[in-house]
Amino acid sequence: MPDLGPAKSFYLLSLGCPKNEVDAECMSALLKAEGFVFEREPSRADYLIVNTCAFIQPAAEEAIDAILDLARHKRAGGGRKYLVVTGCLAQRYGGDICRELPEVDAVLGTGEYKEIARVLRRLSRGDDLSRHVPGSPGDLSHLSCERTPSAARGTYAYVKIAEGCSNACSYCAIPSIRGRQRSREPQAIIDECGRLVEQGVKELILVAQDTTRYGNDLPSRPTLAELLRDLSVHVPGAELIRCLYFYADRLTDALIGELAVNPKAAHYLDLPIQHASDRVLKRMRRHETAAVIESRIARVRERIPDVILRTTVMVGFPGETDEDFEELLDFIGKIRFDRLGCFVFYPEEGTRAAELPDQVPAELARARREAVMKLQQQISLERNRARIGQEIPVLLEGFDERGILFQGRSYGEAPDIDPVLYVASTSPDFCVGSRPVVRIVDAGVYDLTGVTVDEYRE
Repeated sequence: MPDLGPAKSFYLLSLGCPKNEVDAECMSALLKAEGFVFEREPSRADYLIVNTCAFIQPAAEEAIDAILDLARHKRAGGGRKYLVVTGCLAQRYGGDICRELPEVDAVLGTGEYKEIARVLRRLSRGDDLSRHVPGSPGDLSHLSCERTPSAARGTYAYVKIAEGCSNACSYCAIPSIRGRQRSREPQAIIDECGRLVEQGVKELILVAQDTTRYGNDLPSRPTLAELLRDLSVHVPGAELIRCLYFYADRLTDALIGELAVNPKAAHYLDLPIQHASDRVLKRMRRHETAAVIESRIARVRERIPDVILRTTVMVGFPGETDEDFEELLDFIGKIRFDRLGCFVFYPEEGTRAAELPDQVPAELARARREAVMKLQQQISLERNRARIGQEIPVLLEGFDERGILFQGRSYGEAPDIDPVLYVASTSPDFCVGSRPVVRIVDAGVYDLTGVTVDEYRE
């Protein structure tokens, strides 16, 4: 371990999606390996790091607010603190950040995470890094470090299986920020998952911009189905493997079949369809049509009857007519997703969609979102009530605010985005980290309630 002289501590704030969290955990691991000490309070840290998101303008604004907040801590430190900005905002606007926010001492782009310790050492020596411009986003080497998942999560960990995206949807800036898709080698993923399970992780959550295209860019052309099979065999300690961010056009029979028969694979499909009007989907530069989406969902439900299906849709996309919107509502009512999130289109700088004609007025787009969510509330209540009587393993992760009921998740609830499942149990055999079988006895629009099976039968 390098000798840093006086103890050097760092505070690291990560914003945005789970993929960003993985990068932050890797930076933290790299710093600790070099002798730096993590500090939970920014006021006590020598180095203040914020790992930013810039997927849409509101995320960029949140990142700037976070930078300014940490800048106040830096000023309070009397010149003995350094402020570093990493991630998507740094990659996209690194030069602007350095020019307009003089409090920032260095920026690191999405391909430079492995340089974090070197950058902090250079700052401590007095090197001026304010003119550094982030380079190519291609490097993935930081993902191979031996990271420790967030203590706040404990029972689960995100695993990034690929970086970047090659889909080029017209509304999305990710390819320009993160680059084209670069998949990790299967063995590197298997090794990382093994290390995480050895640390007590019970649920592995595989993430990428598009998990269904995993391996397309590798010479050996591995598939997500093969990766799931290999993980279930070579990481036997994993209790559940969940995949996020599927695309319908790549939801092959082989992948559906693996999800159906693999005992470790969660019967959970995260399938962000974005819309159901073929005209809008074409303007979005999506690969699917409504018919393809519907047929793939039908195939999934045929092979996996207990699947929980989650999606996200976008309203207010340029050119979306009343007829397009009605198609979306009809599709949602027909498919009846278990979970659905809806967001309003934002004309993101640098994307094709921002320049399209026929921009939808913001007030109309918001009204359409309200209509979607009102419909989905009815569907969610129906779908949740259909689960009453189901007996399923539930991972207990904490307690409700009263400290009376356990809070947990079954295969049907992804962390951070889905509701929780409340569990009543007086058995001393169960504690946080246990996975008892629970019978669902009540359901609302969002949350479900259950009791451990032994107590229910008594």
